[in-house]
Amino acid sequence: MANTPQARKRIRRNANRAEVNGSRMSRIRSFLKRVETALATGDKSAAQNALKEAQPELARGVARGVVHKNTAARKMSRLSKRVSAL
Repeated sequence: MANTPQARKRIRRNANRAEVNGSRMSRIRSFLKRVETALATGDKSAAQNALKEAQPELARGVARGVVHKNTAARKMSRLSKRVSAL
């Protein structure tokens, strides 16, 4: 258990940050899932539009420290490759 006031405050802050970061990650995953479903249906224009919407969302996650930049780059690269292969 946290004994100092600062440690108690850190526990509160960590809980709040975890909640915010969780919702941001959920939003990012939703955008990525839209690309995946468009790819599964084979609709190239829908996949391109979904990818175009997902890209800034991933970049926002990187800027806010929710997603590592290499992870975002890898996801975008792989999705772009799959969309262009349609």
